[in-house]
Amino acid sequence: MKRSVMLAIALATVVAALPLAAQEPHGINASDMDLSVKPCQDFFHYGNGGWIKAHPIPPEYPRWGTFLVLADENRDRQHGILEALAKRSDLAAGSEEKKLADYWCACMDEKAVEAAGAKAIEPELARIAAVKDAAGLQAEVARLQSQGVRVPFGFGSEPDRRNSEEVIGAVRQGGLGLPDRDYYFSDDPRSTELRAKYAAHVATLLHLLGDDAAQAKIETDTVIALETELAKVSMTRVERRDPDKTYHRISVAELAKLAPDFDWAAYFTSVQAPPVVSLNVAQPDFVRGMSALLTRFPLDKWKVYLRWHLVNAAAPYLSAPFVNEDFDFRGRTLQGTPKLEERWKRCVTSADRQIGFALGRLYAEKYFPPEAKAQADQLVHNLIGALHADILTLDWMGPDTKKAAVAKLDAFRLKIGYPATWRDYSKYEVRADSYAANVMRGEEFEFHRLADKIGKPLDRTEWGMTPPTVNAYYNPSMNEIVFPAGILQPPFFDPKADAAVNYGAIGAVIGHEMTHGFDDQGRKFDAKGNLTDWWTAEDAKNYETRAACVQKQFDAYEVQPGLHENGKLVLGESIADLGGLTIAHKAYLASLGDGKPPVIGGLTADQRFFLAFGRTWAGAARREYEQMQARVDPHPAGQFRAIGAPSNTPEFAAAFGCKPGDPMVRAEVCRIW
Repeated sequence: MKRSVMLAIALATVVAALPLAAQEPHGINASDMDLSVKPCQDFFHYGNGGWIKAHPIPPEYPRWGTFLVLADENRDRQHGILEALAKRSDLAAGSEEKKLADYWCACMDEKAVEAAGAKAIEPELARIAAVKDAAGLQAEVARLQSQGVRVPFGFGSEPDRRNSEEVIGAVRQGGLGLPDRDYYFSDDPRSTELRAKYAAHVATLLHLLGDDAAQAKIETDTVIALETELAKVSMTRVERRDPDKTYHRISVAELAKLAPDFDWAAYFTSVQAPPVVSLNVAQPDFVRGMSALLTRFPLDKWKVYLRWHLVNAAAPYLSAPFVNEDFDFRGRTLQGTPKLEERWKRCVTSADRQIGFALGRLYAEKYFPPEAKAQADQLVHNLIGALHADILTLDWMGPDTKKAAVAKLDAFRLKIGYPATWRDYSKYEVRADSYAANVMRGEEFEFHRLADKIGKPLDRTEWGMTPPTVNAYYNPSMNEIVFPAGILQPPFFDPKADAAVNYGAIGAVIGHEMTHGFDDQGRKFDAKGNLTDWWTAEDAKNYETRAACVQKQFDAYEVQPGLHENGKLVLGESIADLGGLTIAHKAYLASLGDGKPPVIGGLTADQRFFLAFGRTWAGAARREYEQMQARVDPHPAGQFRAIGAPSNTPEFAAAFGCKPGDPMVRAEVCRIW
């Protein structure tokens, strides 16, 4: 009791002194907070209410927050790089700098784009129209897939989950125009409305290709009927989170028996894949069902389906009528976004997608100096040390599992800032005369780059995100954690901020990615990245009990009246948030040694630590976007990420004087790490 009173007094002192924090531009800014809210009642708005009020969602975004603010800043920087390249006349033909300049100029040449209309896809439309039989249809499927139209399934390469050094082919479900299979079946008012608007969208784009209204209506019915059948045999998003359920390595002969109505040998030849002996069929029921649909639906209906998906994929890089209609449904209807982004922003994003590592190399050279990389390296190693020590002290994990867990942690491959070896774009042809053609060639380049990996040893140096990306990831097959330079910027990582702030912000991000190696998915992979069970039965049961607590916690969060988070869908991210926060705090305390951290702006070190964590998730989203996110995104909404992990953390309660019964002190504490 006495301890609680003392903390309450300390909190009153903090509130009185908070305006001083505004003098700390590299720390916690009091203007970002809402002091009318009590931290133990609603930590999200206490820490971020001022920021949210001062940063309304811009009209061209479905949501807005600290991640997107930084992403916008990074896009401005990329914009400057591209503009500077475009003004140079000394760029060597074939160089990456020249390709970037030509890509940029072609995308920004709005007059040429408008004059071209849909000409870029007319040859493909003609090929679809000329299809006469099943063999021709399947050949066109192969051709379209190589150009970025991934229907009615996806094909690529991946490390074999049982032998991560081997890269094999992979077939995955796909072929839908709505964001998820459930959109085709759910009978709630929003889903019913979206299906009707999707039908109108399909008809409008087909009308833009020249079909009259009556014909477009008939074709729309065909598209939706076929997609609905594909959705019926598709896995749910929760099912797809289980790596055991999506691993089925079979031979090509077995694939032919599974899906006999598709000529797989001819397909692999058509896409120019290396010899495929066996491959992972992630969703066998989907592939079996898709095969049956090839004979169940007449050839002409499949041609309509391919024609629709071609224009659907191409619309963003065609002329304004196509772009505007694509945005009207994808942006305005699905996500509630009022305004299309300016062309230059879309062109920077497109360049990052198609030739991003060439652009990222220039970005990293300019905006991620060696001293920042060195400091980030040290932070990562400190977090690894904290997790290593934590594993050894867990009371629910036995010695055999601990030994394997430590071995996995010690084997983490660390990638920070930018790749040691840059991607080779020499086979990617870029011209200044056609934006659409550059995109199509870029999709083809990437398709073959990935397919060409089949049968080759795994390249563990490769990155999956470009350096300017404001994100990070853990890859279980490579057992690696990756932090692009784009996220290693203020406010996430600020070399001028004090340690508490950096550990609470980027430290928790680092810990988050590390913990993914041990979340409900990542824990199934070993130190070499192989899908294998290295847990004792008792330890696995203990883990699952603790994970179920996190699932239950997030199931209870209500996004909108009647709409809750899906605890199973967001379980991995929520476990990683909890682990990341816990480990980051332990690492911060370890970094202090015997030193006593200062009070800055009236805030104790622990208060700054947790406020920095909460600030990571500052932001708001439009109603439509929230509805879509809750259905399809494995990441919870930001407001729940800000409170979910801290409400399980005794150190948070101590820092702000929270008492049992307060909303930020959970009665059922979830603890894993």
